Amino acid sequence: MSAATAAAKSGSWNSHDTRLLVVAVLGIGLIVVLIAALDLHPFLALILGSAVVGFASGVSSQDVISNFEDGVGSTLKEVGLLIALGAMLGKLLAESGGAERVVSTLVDRAGPRLLPWAMGLVAVIVGLPMFFEIGLVLLLPVIVLVTKRSGLPLMRIAIPALAGLSVLHGLIPPHPGPLVAIDQIKAPLGITLAFGLLVAIPTAIICGPLFSIVAAKLVPVGAPTSAGGVVTDDAVDTADSTNADQPTKAEVARPPSFATTLATILFPVVLMLCKALADIVWNDSSPRIKYVADFIGEPLVALTLAVLLAMVTFGFAVGFDRAQISSRIGASLGPIAAILLIVGAGGGFKQTLIGAGIGDSIGKAANNSGVPLLIIGWLLAVAIRLATGSATVATTTAAGIVGPLAAGTGSAHLALLALAVGCGSLFLSHVNDAGFWLVNQSFGLTVGQTFKTWSVMETLISLVGFGFVSILWFVT
Repeated sequence: MSAATAAAKSGSWNSHDTRLLVVAVLGIGLIVVLIAALDLHPFLALILGSAVVGFASGVSSQDVISNFEDGVGSTLKEVGLLIALGAMLGKLLAESGGAERVVSTLVDRAGPRLLPWAMGLVAVIVGLPMFFEIGLVLLLPVIVLVTKRSGLPLMRIAIPALAGLSVLHGLIPPHPGPLVAIDQIKAPLGITLAFGLLVAIPTAIICGPLFSIVAAKLVPVGAPTSAGGVVTDDAVDTADSTNADQPTKAEVARPPSFATTLATILFPVVLMLCKALADIVWNDSSPRIKYVADFIGEPLVALTLAVLLAMVTFGFAVGFDRAQISSRIGASLGPIAAILLIVGAGGGFKQTLIGAGIGDSIGKAANNSGVPLLIIGWLLAVAIRLATGSATVATTTAAGIVGPLAAGTGSAHLALLALAVGCGSLFLSHVNDAGFWLVNQSFGLTVGQTFKTWSVMETLISLVGFGFVSILWFVT
């Protein structure tokens, strides 16, 4: 353990704790300045910011390096592979005509006024059993093409989808954050799930379709020509048809039906949902079924199987041969290289902050504050989220701190406390959050535009969700 971490874990608040918080704020500000004012690439800015924070916190030079490397490795291990597989699936979806089929069906049946609501509903369905990052990668080609076909601003379509995914990620099991909070606070799963749905539905509506009206005015941009490895209509139309490696619409002999497209998109969702159901229904009674469900429901396995399925439904079935399918899968990886580097560096910066002991310093302040328990849980998660950038780390740390303080609290209030922690963990995503950079790069936004849309939306979700949790706390 480094000297900085040891000092942060000592009993009472001291000058080192104050120093850590000041350094964290300065480090975050430095990254913003390097990117926004000096036009430095985010990957390099995050590396420099991590080094400054590490050394200024008193962490040894070796630990500065190892903390950053560990953060990059753990983030790419969890998210990088999924982004790559999702980009492959999205590429095949877009170039087979499947994304167009979904888009035309949504536009024809929903109409422009209802499209934001339809995208929010789709995000809720897709996001129920899967991580935010996976859901975004799967929905990215649909968001881009719906935006282009409908003529609506990008934020009118993107914000409802992002809000649906984010709310579920922070509040609803089987997502890891809510499950950790339930376990550490000893909240009942059933009651937490019921209250979570009561909070999540109105929160997703307010922060999704309704906020998208404001977001579209703040950032009036259209769909990017390419995003996350997905080639959109503009990019395809301008491709050189004489190049065999360039995909063209003419090669699609039989575009997939809407049912086939939807089934392929939802295939990994169903597999991951089976894993969640197995943990509840067949936990001990049928170990073999649970073993199989746990394996195929792992995000890496589910998305790998989904790509293999897409090679058939979006590949051979539409008239592509093996070489054409392979070229499309290969072409999907180039555009996501920058995304992977930035997301990984964001994870490295997060781990630099954690390794410096900032989470422990925040915990000290909360334990001696005398603030009501519900507010403590939310504020702790907010502070750790701001400092580390990770919703899961914020939930885990905050729940671990308030869990012992909640002994003797009723079941309903335990469930609401877990939800309050989940709401706090979503507050103000910024430059130390991998999700910030994923949204930034996927939609081709500037840092300022990402703050005005994604960061404001996340903050609104946290505040609105906590407001509903507080109402339920006082009426139960």
